[in-house]
Amino acid sequence: MELNKVYFCDPNCSYQKGMLEKNHEFIRYVLPKGTSFDHLTQADVRLLVNHVNAANRDTLSGKSPFDMAEFLLPPRFLVTLGLKRIPPDEVLLKPRLLNQ
Repeated sequence: MELNKVYFCDPNCSYQKGMLEKNHEFIRYVLPKGTSFDHLTQADVRLLVNHVNAANRDTLSGKSPFDMAEFLLPPRFLVTLGLKRIPPDEVLLKPRLLNQ
């Protein structure tokens, strides 16, 4: 049985976990620097996560993180987390995503 692993990055050392930086970049497309996160609901966060994870990545051979999760994880896991596939032509990484 594999134990869960926690990875710690030092502050201001994004190079220590570079694969996450693309997620941060996509989040900032929707919530630009200086934007408060205080108003976000769980539904807002889930919507944002679904769109970020639906964006295809060169580092995943053109697949999305959702594609990879769907391949590697039991289907019930994604359902339990409330994650769902966003079709590639519907991915929206702009502030209006949360203003609809």
